[in-house]
Amino acid sequence: MSRFLFPRWSNLLLPTIILAGMTIPLYAAFFVAYGFSPKTLEVGYQPVQPIPYSHALHAGELGLDCRYCHSSVEKAAHASIPPSQTCMNCHTQIHPESPKLAPLRESVATGLSVEWTRVHKLPDFAYFNHSAHVNRGIGCVSCHGRIDTMEVVYQKSPLSMGWCLECHRNPTDNLRPISEITNLSLDSLTDLTLADREAVKKKFDIQPSSDCSTCHR
Repeated sequence: MSRFLFPRWSNLLLPTIILAGMTIPLYAAFFVAYGFSPKTLEVGYQPVQPIPYSHALHAGELGLDCRYCHSSVEKAAHASIPPSQTCMNCHTQIHPESPKLAPLRESVATGLSVEWTRVHKLPDFAYFNHSAHVNRGIGCVSCHGRIDTMEVVYQKSPLSMGWCLECHRNPTDNLRPISEITNLSLDSLTDLTLADREAVKKKFDIQPSSDCSTCHR
């Protein structure tokens, strides 16, 4: 009669179970954390807007400067949404009766804002100041991508903490002259030399902080 109750290969079961018990929770934690991160949930977010506004037409083909509509971007923390009257400066003459612009005409008549859906949104616990960036050589394209080619705007960048910290730790790659802030076709890395970018860094003494209090106030 054999003195072994189980076959020899069963000796491998215990270390296998222990290894699985250690690995599966770590895998699950990583899977959940990555699955719920801004990088996976928000990149590519492209909501339908109440008016089919084409940035590819306005900012691209017509060359409308970003600051014509987002007029506060150089002076305030937030890049303002233009009032309906700004749109009507052109559209009283251009396609004034277009059915697509019915919400715009209603907004002007009633004084109520068009209910645009926000595309780029940081959590309430994160502080970001547009003016501090654009007045120091960070172009619109660095965060928003080639808006001038987007028929419908979508979120190009993750806007996650890690993504922001990458730039704070190495801002030189994204710097450009102030005169080129809204030039969406200019690529800082390929169209400017390192000396050009270093000159901007030196001019504004750019040394971004990585302290928690910089963004979490």
